[in-house]
Amino acid sequence: MSLQPDPLLANPAHEHVLLRAAPITVNGHTMGPDSLLRYLQIKVHHLIQEHPWDGIRIVGSYDRAAVVSRHEKTGKLFNWQRPTAEIHGRELVLKAFPGVDYVHHYALIIATYLAMTGRPANTITYQPPKAAACEAGIDRLDLDLDGDLVIVGWALERLAPAGGAWQRGPGYAWQRTVVHRRPVIYLGFEHSIWGDVAGRVVTRLARLGARDVVYVGKVGALAPEIEPNTLLATGRESLIDGELVIWDDFFGDVAVAEAGVHSGVHVTSPSILLENRDWLTKHAEHAFVDPEIGPMGAAASHAGIGFGYLHVISNNLARRYPADLSNERHRDVLRRRAVLVDRIRDIIAARLACRLI
Repeated sequence: MSLQPDPLLANPAHEHVLLRAAPITVNGHTMGPDSLLRYLQIKVHHLIQEHPWDGIRIVGSYDRAAVVSRHEKTGKLFNWQRPTAEIHGRELVLKAFPGVDYVHHYALIIATYLAMTGRPANTITYQPPKAAACEAGIDRLDLDLDGDLVIVGWALERLAPAGGAWQRGPGYAWQRTVVHRRPVIYLGFEHSIWGDVAGRVVTRLARLGARDVVYVGKVGALAPEIEPNTLLATGRESLIDGELVIWDDFFGDVAVAEAGVHSGVHVTSPSILLENRDWLTKHAEHAFVDPEIGPMGAAASHAGIGFGYLHVISNNLARRYPADLSNERHRDVLRRRAVLVDRIRDIIAARLACRLI
């Protein structure tokens, strides 16, 4: 995919420049064609799956008043919203939460889905949002923090105290508690905080007064022997565009000393669609991959606060296993992950207990 502006699409009267999105080469992808297509089908807006369009454009604009996809994950508190759609004659505009990585990722999803389903994929364009728009999207986050630990991400409903009340803001919700005398806030977003958006979340939390941020989520393993949904991942380093970023790890030696926790160097990838066999060969000596950990660690380091991640290893790029990113809602996958999330909760509590010693 070319990242250079297409001069045929550039309009000097507008702030943004359109980029063309091309489908990936499916045969070289680490997921394999069957799993990849299933993954795409649960992400693509129903108006794209059901109707042809002369052009599809992806922009960074959080707009819940537009047409909501019927494929959104209902029944969840967090990370259930997907890009919405706005019809302009024969053109469809997809409105994603403003983040450079997320808009790029969703453009690749649409172009690849259309190509895999035998439809024209040469009219997909996207507009990387400006920094001001990205920052404005996160600046809506407003919490009263005073040295708190903020736990962000996935599985918060299981991590937070049972029966606790969730307070709501625009596009997010939080719950306060105390663990071993330390104020803790569980913070979740209804929309995706993909890639660089997650880094801006950490920057915003630091400005609001957070002392530490812990991110709980899912990563892909790069070592073939790791079976998905059996181990946890942690670390203090991420490779971002070939540069190693190191942060002040909230967990210190606590998490790595626990059974069933694997540690290593993480690699930041802006899109799952870019993780093909050549990408894997280049990064095979590293441990994990996801879009958020690197930007979050870099933001925490820049802000001078602690950061740590403790993730379920959800898929494996180097070897095919029955569980992958296309079947995350299967009962056995959910059961295994529930056990691992309980371990995450216990390890966070153990880390906080260390402050009393």
